[in-house]
Amino acid sequence: MVIHMLPSDPVMLLSYINLKLRDFYGSLSALCEDLDVCEEDIVQKLASIDYHYHEERNQFV
Repeated sequence: MVIHMLPSDPVMLLSYINLKLRDFYGSLSALCEDLDVCEEDIVQKLASIDYHYHEERNQFV
């Protein structure tokens, strides 16, 4: 699945996702379900710039 309506640049995506996780969502899966995007696509795109999701912190670091 292609990431829709999300920034295509990985650094901008990182900022956007971490903001949404901090302010609106308790987990990455909740964010993905609500925005109807594929969690694996986000994880892979952010891994390409060496950022990985940490569930305890609920953010990509």
